[in-house]
Amino acid sequence: MRHGVRLGIDPGDARIGVARSDPTGFLATPVETVRRGKGDLARIAAIAAEEEAVELVVGLPRSLSGREGPAAVKVREFAAALARRVHPIGVRLVDERMTTVSAEAMLRDRGRTGAKRRAVVDQAAAVLILQHALDAERTTGNPPGEIVEET
Repeated sequence: MRHGVRLGIDPGDARIGVARSDPTGFLATPVETVRRGKGDLARIAAIAAEEEAVELVVGLPRSLSGREGPAAVKVREFAAALARRVHPIGVRLVDERMTTVSAEAMLRDRGRTGAKRRAVVDQAAAVLILQHALDAERTTGNPPGEIVEET
């Protein structure tokens, strides 16, 4: 397992969930929800600098069959812009099928409803994306997903 803090990013149309790992890459925890729009990349870059992140892991939405649709195209564009912004920190795309649904179900089971759940669901999804990536790397010994090339 590579050493260093990683950030998990769950980009949505209105909000971006951010999570972080501990330096050993064992556990993901929520950080904050960033409002989508002007300044969002700058805020994520600032979080990466504050946390001394060595890598950012961005969730890539795919259909259950594994195909990529319009949402995946938007995330790929977002990840490329993020990679340019945080260079030389690496950015990876990882499959995030069902993470938001899982995060909402988990929060609902814990009694979070309505606005309270919406306020943290993006962070919870980012935690699930990052934790899955950490677990996959620990199991396989290989970095998860695909590296985002700067364009």
